[in-house]
Amino acid sequence: MRTPLLTELPPEAGLWLEIDIAAQRLTVWQGREVEWQCEVSTAANGSGEEEGSGATPRGWHYLRAAIGAGNPPGTVYRGRRPTGEVYSEALAAEHPGRDWILTRILWLGGLEPGRNRGGRFDSQRRYIYLHGTPPSEPMGVPRSHGCIRVRDFDLLALFELANPGTPVWLHD
Repeated sequence: MRTPLLTELPPEAGLWLEIDIAAQRLTVWQGREVEWQCEVSTAANGSGEEEGSGATPRGWHYLRAAIGAGNPPGTVYRGRRPTGEVYSEALAAEHPGRDWILTRILWLGGLEPGRNRGGRFDSQRRYIYLHGTPPSEPMGVPRSHGCIRVRDFDLLALFELANPGTPVWLHD
């Protein structure tokens, strides 16, 4: 899929994603029609683009990469690679402070130079993902370190729909 130009956003046709940081909601759009919605959890530090802020970046992005096809739900990732572990309560008890990246990773790249692309404001270099999270983590409550946490069943559905290149709009 071709990455859209900023003048083409929001797309009048095709799939695109909206993440409303204030509402803690992800909406899947097909052109101008809502396909479905789900709750998410964005950054505990609110919204912001600067490297090291721990905040969720705003603006237009695209799905740079889709990682984890074929792995079981609950697969644990570190550095975008599966660790060989599958999340369980016992594993969580062994690693109480771990920031869990589970199931799939949809890695974001910014489309707006100076806002979320390049320099200290680069979403891709900040490793901003949509990723799975343990079932014990609440949705609808900002608790991440900048990423967008999504329930496994919603993330698996999204992974099947959204290919690399899909536009993503994050806003407050």
